[in-house]
Amino acid sequence: MSEAESALGFAHFIVQTDGVGKTILIILLLMSVISWGLIFIKGLSGFLRNSRSKRFLNFFWNASSIDVVSDEISAHGVRCPFSHLTAHAIQAQRHHARVGAKLEEAGGPQDFLTRTMRKVLDEDTTRCESGLTILATIGSTAPFVGLFGTVWGVYHALVNIGMSGAGTLDKVAGPVGEALIMTGLGLAVAIPAVIGYNWLTRSNRVFLAQLDSFAYDLFTVLTTGHALTAKPPNVKPLQSLQKSSAA
Repeated sequence: MSEAESALGFAHFIVQTDGVGKTILIILLLMSVISWGLIFIKGLSGFLRNSRSKRFLNFFWNASSIDVVSDEISAHGVRCPFSHLTAHAIQAQRHHARVGAKLEEAGGPQDFLTRTMRKVLDEDTTRCESGLTILATIGSTAPFVGLFGTVWGVYHALVNIGMSGAGTLDKVAGPVGEALIMTGLGLAVAIPAVIGYNWLTRSNRVFLAQLDSFAYDLFTVLTTGHALTAKPPNVKPLQSLQKSSAA
């Protein structure tokens, strides 16, 4: 390998690029750090969320009564979306039972319970989807940021070649090839972000479907007094809950 060939490469590209090129490199680096950070944080939180939700569901369907579930949540706090939904639903039912006469204009106990559960489902959906917009934005824009860096690098490489008057292939291919590094970096940032976004989106969709199904069961238990030890059929008592899931 000649001295000229060994001088070319990523290190040489970093040294000879201008402020715009260095800025683009910093932007791509920040995008990569943010995307990997989001993937790790959301993945870890999803794993803990699923583990805690599984333990709560096992306890819920083996509890002797709703009062036992309420005492358990009061003692250990809300630790997963399922317990969060259950705590608010029980509180809403008891609140309406205490001051139901003042809430008649807002509907009966089932309507009040439905609105409360819809609100909690919306909160949990928003919490699960937080950060995914940033991940999707990085996945869709990083290739274009890298392409812009390539165009900028090719432009300056051709200008420098034209000013030097050396238009041979070895003088053109090296700088232009170095400029293509930006496109490669953009793809290296975008591909993990897109894969992470699709993985997290599917995981959230499956989890929220399970939460929505549990909401129907919980609604049935609270409104009909069905025993917890035998899981009720997946009845959809109110259409409004289904609309909340679709939203």
